[in-house]
Amino acid sequence: MAPDRTGSLDAEIGRLLAESSWRRRLEGIDLVCGAGALTELGEVAAGFGAQRALVVTDEGIAAAGHLERAVAALSAAGIDCQTFDRVEENPTGETLEQGVASVGGASLDLVVGLGGGSAMDAAKGINLLLTNGGSIQQYEGFGRSRRPLLPAIGVPTTAGTGSEAQSYALISDSLTHRKMACGDPGLRFRAVVLDPELLVTVPAPTRAASGLDAVSHALESFVTTRRTDESIELARTAWNLLEGHLEAVLGKNGGDDAPWGPLQLAAFLAGAAIERSMLGAAHACANPLTARFGVVHGVAVALMLPAVIRFNGELDPDPYGGLEPSGAEGLARRVEALRAAGDLPAGLGEVGVARRDLAQLAEAASRQWTLSCNPRAASRDDLVRLYERSL
Repeated sequence: MAPDRTGSLDAEIGRLLAESSWRRRLEGIDLVCGAGALTELGEVAAGFGAQRALVVTDEGIAAAGHLERAVAALSAAGIDCQTFDRVEENPTGETLEQGVASVGGASLDLVVGLGGGSAMDAAKGINLLLTNGGSIQQYEGFGRSRRPLLPAIGVPTTAGTGSEAQSYALISDSLTHRKMACGDPGLRFRAVVLDPELLVTVPAPTRAASGLDAVSHALESFVTTRRTDESIELARTAWNLLEGHLEAVLGKNGGDDAPWGPLQLAAFLAGAAIERSMLGAAHACANPLTARFGVVHGVAVALMLPAVIRFNGELDPDPYGGLEPSGAEGLARRVEALRAAGDLPAGLGEVGVARRDLAQLAEAASRQWTLSCNPRAASRDDLVRLYERSL
């Protein structure tokens, strides 16, 4: 075991957040942080020798003006840009193919993902297909690319998925709606730009769903069977930032003076914790809710997480030891309070799930790959009970 470093990352992050802008290499990624950091995108891209970039985003981000600002920053650095703004929520292989086709055979040397987790995942998937060809199904798993990938930069516009810190792209199968995890060391962004000004325009429902998604990442990665000393520290620091700042931007709150910077960084740290640790039963149970009932991912994990925390908390010792509030019950209640503050559904019945659906959901959850990393083994009957407790 490595020496206990509890609080060291907390202290460092506290010092960084006290500065209006900063640069730091963290978890192998160059971070550029602070209000207005998007204007530095061109400088960051030029540092990789880029001359022609593809910016991958969605129509909402384009409508908000963020795409125009990103292109302007790249153009000011002498970088030619192509854009693809057709990314949808839970991008599919067909979306990636459209993104590749939009390039028209042009030679690129950089990909930029601008948006929420879907834009990040799409940028990674398009990178895979541009450089290695074929269909995205060929890359399910890890390390299946055969040619080098293009360097890429992530610019998140939500504080939630943590995709900007991870080497995986989650792509939906358009027929089964199953999410394929396609991982490769080259898919991690070389640099990430965290500009809190990009979060001000995020709608309240998206803000709540993405914030609770980050909460689930921090709390699940803290306890998995694959956790490490480093992932524990990353997850703890992410949770401390979320627990202290998320409520201020939920519901009707949140404006220019909201703590966007700490929340952006928390989402990044939680994503980095996943990279080292993986996730657990809350995500295993959430994915079938999205596939079958169309529940937004962040809402789905927010619905399942309290029951999973209580389930895992029956272990001895409590796997959540070292987090505040102390004890699994206190932690579960805090998650429920954050969920309520974000005006998110409090039970599965509110999103159309009935008791007759639980066995089928449990069957689907039992096949989710994250279930094997949960600190407490969960049988199919256990999964049914988790859904029952979340009704």
